[in-house]
Order: sequence, then C-alpha cells, then structure tokens
Amino acid sequence: MALIKTEKLTHRYSTGTPFERVAVYNVDFEAHAGEYIGIIGATGSGKSTFIQHLNGLLKPTSGSIFYDGVDIYETKEFLRELRFKVGLVFQYPEYQLFEATVFEDIAFGPKNMGLSEEEIKNRVYESARFVGLAEALLKKSPFELSGGEKRRAAIAGVISMQPKVLILDEPTAGLDPRGQAEIIQNISDYKEAQGATIILVTHNMDEIARRVDRLVVLNAGTVIMTGSPAEIFSQTSKLSELGLAAPKASMISARLRLLGLSVSAEIYTIAQLKKALIELKGRGDSVNA
Repeated sequence: MALIKTEKLTHRYSTGTPFERVAVYNVDFEAHAGEYIGIIGATGSGKSTFIQHLNGLLKPTSGSIFYDGVDIYETKEFLRELRFKVGLVFQYPEYQLFEATVFEDIAFGPKNMGLSEEEIKNRVYESARFVGLAEALLKKSPFELSGGEKRRAAIAGVISMQPKVLILDEPTAGLDPRGQAEIIQNISDYKEAQGATIILVTHNMDEIARRVDRLVVLNAGTVIMTGSPAEIFSQTSKLSELGLAAPKASMISARLRLLGLSVSAEIYTIAQLKKALIELKGRGDSVNA
C-alpha cells in the first residue's frame, strides 16, 4: 500500500472569478515507504501547488488524498496528526524563521506535538547535527545567521518532528555549489537514519539523478511522465521540449550517440559516463564517417 496517494487531484485558484485558473489537474500519484522521489517541471508547472496538498496545507478543488490508506480529511484530528508525519519545507524556508533563538525555532514543532522538555531538547540537538548546524548557533537569533545557516535551521525545524515523509521544495535554491551538495547530503542522511520517504522538488538535475528512485514530471499541472532516472533522462529531446535540461551526463551521451558512438541511452550520472568512455577507449571505437 502507498504511504501517500492522490486520486484525480485537481486544484483551481480563484474559482468562480474571471481570474480562475487550473494549477493542478487530475493528478494520480503514489509514494511508498522509504522511497526517494524527485518532482521536476518547468516554472509554473504546478509542482509547489501539488506538494502543498500532501500534508493538507492546500485543500483540493476535487479529488482525494490518502495517508496510509486513510483520507486525510476524514477527521480534524487525523489532519492535525498528519502534519507531524508529513513535513514540508518550503522554498526559501529561512523567511519563515520567527522565534527569538534558533533553538526555539527548531523546537517549535516538537512543542506543538506535546513532547516533554527533555525530548524536545534531544530532538533540537539531533536535528541541528543532522543539518550540520553548530551547537553554538542555537543560542543566536535566526537573523544573525548566514543564508546557508538559516536554510539549515529551517530544515532542522521540520525534521525535529521526525516526519515519516519529508517534502522539500527547491531546498538548494540560491546556495553555492558546496552549500547545495551539503543540503542534499543532509537529506540523504535523514532518509537513511529514519527510513523516511523523501519527495524533492528541484531543478538540480545532476544531484537528483544520483539520489532518487523515481522521477515524476509535471507540465501544465498534469503528470506527463514518471519512471526511473534512466527512463526519464534518456528522453533528452522530450525534456528539452518541456523546458527542462537533462543531467550533463545524459546530454553528453546523447551527443556521442549522434556522432555514431555506441553509448547507452540510460547514462545519467558522471560516474556512468566515465565508465562508458573508458569502455569505448578499450574497444577502440571511433566516430562513424
């Protein structure tokens, strides 16, 4: 059974007005326990609107959302508990920091769960370690932190609730390459430690290619492709038509095939490309005339 499932999920903004528009249409989606899913799509494809339904932040115009087989709107109590089980990290989450200290910001979720002071403290320190936030920073105001530190604090505030599902909307946006790599690794570490399901919205194709089990491609609010990274990234031309760039390794391998070299269409990471090039050299392959 899917941990999270949507059936015919549709969301319209400004319904019944001249400004009405469909942001998400007829989406069927499943995420299973322990799965790592990447959601990709061009700007305006409905990614952010869609994921905000998965913990009940937005209510669909029509369609259903289930958590562990139960409609999330079955009772108010179930919906409240769901928001501790399905954690959502918004794009630029540092703008949501609001407490006097970083410690209090990270502790906000666990406090609302009704945990003991000792358990709250343990979760704050554990979450800070997960995201690479030095303990000395916990006593500071969030507004004294650097941009990258704020991002880590905001993510720590969500994982301190130890959600079964962690959803992140462009968590590396605006960070330098080192910061991006560290955040992505933090997410993977959390997944491994908690056995959590990860749903990641991103434009960073090279990072997502190495991490996810499955990709979901949205366009105009509808799922138009879903499959393994190999299946999705082998379709470089279709991705280009959608305004998406495949990982660099996929594009290079596609170019090599156009030049007549025998290179697999399922290459999507630098490690795979390097191995293929070594094999080509070993066989002495050359470009066809």
